[in-house]
Amino acid sequence: MENTINTSPAQTEKKKKILSCIQPSGIPTLGNYLGALKNWKLLSDEFDSAFAVADLHAITVRQDPQKLRKQIMEVLALLLAIGLDPDKSIIFIQSHVPAHSQLAWILNCYTQFGEMSRMTQFKDKSQSHADNVNVGLFAYPVLMAADILLYQADLVPVGADQKQHLEIARDIANRFNSIYGNTFTVPDPYIGKNGARVMSLQDPTKKMSKSDPNPKGFVSVFDAPETIMKKIKSAVTDSEGGVYYGEGKDGINNLMGIYSCCTGLSMDEIARDFEGKGYGDFKAAVGEAVVEELRPVRERYEQLIKDQAYLKQVAAKGAENASRIANRTLNKAMKKCGFVLP
Repeated sequence: MENTINTSPAQTEKKKKILSCIQPSGIPTLGNYLGALKNWKLLSDEFDSAFAVADLHAITVRQDPQKLRKQIMEVLALLLAIGLDPDKSIIFIQSHVPAHSQLAWILNCYTQFGEMSRMTQFKDKSQSHADNVNVGLFAYPVLMAADILLYQADLVPVGADQKQHLEIARDIANRFNSIYGNTFTVPDPYIGKNGARVMSLQDPTKKMSKSDPNPKGFVSVFDAPETIMKKIKSAVTDSEGGVYYGEGKDGINNLMGIYSCCTGLSMDEIARDFEGKGYGDFKAAVGEAVVEELRPVRERYEQLIKDQAYLKQVAAKGAENASRIANRTLNKAMKKCGFVLP
C-alpha cells in the first residue's frame, strides 16, 4: 500500500501540549524503546503532541555528514514505525524549523554562564570528547530550552539524565517572563507509566547503551530475531538459579524488568510462572518476548525506509505545521525584546 499523508493538520479538542525530541545518533536500543519510545504512541493519543528529530543537537559531537543524513532519515522512519501518526501529531526535523536556532540565540542572552557551567552532562561530555569541547556543547541546554518553549509545551517527558535540562528551561522561561510579562509557558516534567530502566546485558549495574564497546551488552531495536535471542541467552545472571526479584540479582532483575515491559506481567507473576525452572528457560522466554515486541516496529520500519519520498513529505508537512507555532512564539519574544520585525 502506498504511504499517504493528510495535508491539513488534524483538528483536535483542547489538550495539554507535550514535546519529545530524539537525537539521530544511531539506531536506538531496547532500553530506549522500552524506557521512552514505546510510550510515545500513548502520549500522542492523550496530548497535543510534537515529536522532533533533534539533528541540531547531534553536531555538538563531530559527525560524518553522509552518516548523519542517513541517521536523520532512519530516526524519522522509526518515529512512524512505532505508531506515531503525522495526521495527529507534528513530526518534524529540528533543523527544518529555523526558529529553534533563532530563539536559542535570544535565550542565550538571558542565561547565565554560571548556570551552564554547572550542567553535569557538559562536564561528562567534555571528558569523553576532550578534543572538541565546543561552545555548542556548552550551550546546548539553551537550545533544548528553545525547543520546548517555542511550542508552549505544558509537559516534557524526561528521564533522570534530563531533569537538570528541564529545570534550566523553567528557569529561563521564568526569568524572561518576569522581565517582559507572560511570554512562555513554564513546562512541567511528565512522569508517565513505569517503563523499564534497561541495563546492560553484560554489566547490569550500567544502563544499556548503543555506545557500549561490547555489542553483547545491548539489543538494537532492529536486531534480527536470532541476534536478539543470542544476546539475551548470553546475558549475565548469577549462580542462584532462581527467577525472582531481589537484592544482589542485578542480571535477573534486569531481565525480569524487560520481560515485564514486553508482557505486562508483574514481578510476582513472573516469579510464579518460572518457579522451579532454570535460567535457560527464562532467558529463552525473555528473548521470544523481545523478538515479538520489536517485530512489528522492525517490519514497519523496513517498509518506510524504502519510501524516501513519503518520509520527505512527512518532514515537509511537519516543518510547516511546526513553523506555524514556533514562529508565533518567536515573534512574540522578539517584540518583547524590542526587535523590529520584518
